[in-house]
Amino acid sequence: MLKSRLFQLASVFVLTGVVAVWAELSGSYMVPIDHDAIQYTKGPISDPIHQLNRRLAAGEVKLTWEENNMGYLRSILAALNVNIDSQVLVFSKTSFAAPRISPRLPRAIYFNDNVSVGYVRGSDVLEFAAQDPERGIIFYSMDLEKVAKPRFDRRDACLQCHQSSGTLGVPGIVVRSVYPEPSGMPLFQAGTFVSDHRSPIKQRWGGWYVTGKHGDMPHMGNAVVRDKDHPDQLETDNTQNQTALTTKFDTGAYLAPTSDIVALLTLEHQTHMTNLLTRVGWEVRMALHYQAGINLSFNQPSSEVSDSTRRRINSAVEEMLAYMLFIDEAPLEAPVSGVSTFTQTFPKRGPRDRKGRSLRDFDLKARIFKYPMSYMIYSEAFDKLPDVARQRFYERLDAVLDGRDTSGKYERLTPGDRQAVKEILAATKPRA
Repeated sequence: MLKSRLFQLASVFVLTGVVAVWAELSGSYMVPIDHDAIQYTKGPISDPIHQLNRRLAAGEVKLTWEENNMGYLRSILAALNVNIDSQVLVFSKTSFAAPRISPRLPRAIYFNDNVSVGYVRGSDVLEFAAQDPERGIIFYSMDLEKVAKPRFDRRDACLQCHQSSGTLGVPGIVVRSVYPEPSGMPLFQAGTFVSDHRSPIKQRWGGWYVTGKHGDMPHMGNAVVRDKDHPDQLETDNTQNQTALTTKFDTGAYLAPTSDIVALLTLEHQTHMTNLLTRVGWEVRMALHYQAGINLSFNQPSSEVSDSTRRRINSAVEEMLAYMLFIDEAPLEAPVSGVSTFTQTFPKRGPRDRKGRSLRDFDLKARIFKYPMSYMIYSEAFDKLPDVARQRFYERLDAVLDGRDTSGKYERLTPGDRQAVKEILAATKPRA
C-alpha cells in the first residue's frame, strides 16, 4: 500500500511537470512556460498589443505613418495611451538591434503601466513588451515601413534574453546597468547590475542617458569606459546632474530631448513589480495544479490544500508584499528632479482619495513615492492573481497596516505611512 502511494505521488510530479524548488523568487529557476497551469505560448491572451491588433484588423483604429524614420511610432503611442514624456534612452548595445545602437544613436523606450515600446533609429522594426494579466509579458514587433494594413507580430524568440534569473525565471523585462565602451559595447567582465527600487543609485544607469538633478548622489549614467585595462572605471566628467543631451547626439531626431531621471526611477520599480506579478501568479497556479493532482491521486476533497502548498503560496505572496510596500527601497540621499513633464503627468494617471492623495504621487526627497504602496496594485495583473493569492495578500497587508505586524522588515513603516496607505486603498481599491 505504501509503495503504491509513493508511486502515485511520483507520478503526479512527472505528469504535472512540477520542479520541486522552494527558493525565494529572487533566486528563481526557469519556470516551464507551457506547464499545464501556465500555457504561455498556447493560452488565450488579452494584452494591450493583442487588443490593439484586433482593433486594427477590424478597422476600428487607424495608424498614421510619419517620415524621418518614425514610422507609426507616434500614432501607436497615442493608441496605447503612452506618454511621450516617459521617454528614456539607453545607448549600450543590449538588445537584438545592438549593431544600430550607440551613444550617438541611443534606443528610446516609452512606457505606461502595462506596455513598453522600443524605438531604434535606423532599425526596420518597433519593439513592444505588453503585460497580459495571466500569461505575463508578451513580446511583439511591427515593421517601420508604410503598409496598407499595419500589424503587430508576436516574437517569442525574445525569451532568449527576456526569461532569466533577472526576470525571476518568467518572461519579463529588466533595466540593466553596464560598463559601456565608447561604442556602447558592454564590458561584461566588469559586471552588470539589474536595477529596481532596491538598488543603490551608484550602481544604476550604466549605459543609459540620464537628464535631471540629483545633487551629490552619483550614478553610472551618461558615462563610458575609456581605459579597457580598468573596465569598471567610468569617465564621469560632465556626466552628473545633466539637464540636456544635445552634445551627446541629435536629440531632434527623437520625440523628446530627454531621458528623465524620474521616469527611470519609475520604470525600474515597475519592471521588477511586473515580473513579480507574473511569477507569483505562475507559482500559485502551479502549486494549485500540483495540489489538484495530489487530491485526485489520494481521493482527497478538491478543496484540500496541504501545508507545503500553502507555504509555497504564502512565501511567494510575502515576497511580493514586501516589494509593494517598498520595504527594502534604497533611500534617496539627495533630492531628485526631472526635466520633462513626466513628474506632473504620471500622478494624474491614477485614482485619488477624498483628500486628494494618490499612490502615484512622488516624494523625490528621501524616496521615490510619497506613499509606500505600489501603484501596480491597480493593475489587471494584480486583479487576475488566483483568489487564494489575493486573499493571502490582503490578510498580510491588513496585519501590517493595522499595526499588528510591526516586526522585522515591516518595522520601518511609520504609523503615518501605514494609516495613509490604508486610507488611500480603502477609497480607491475595492476588494473583489
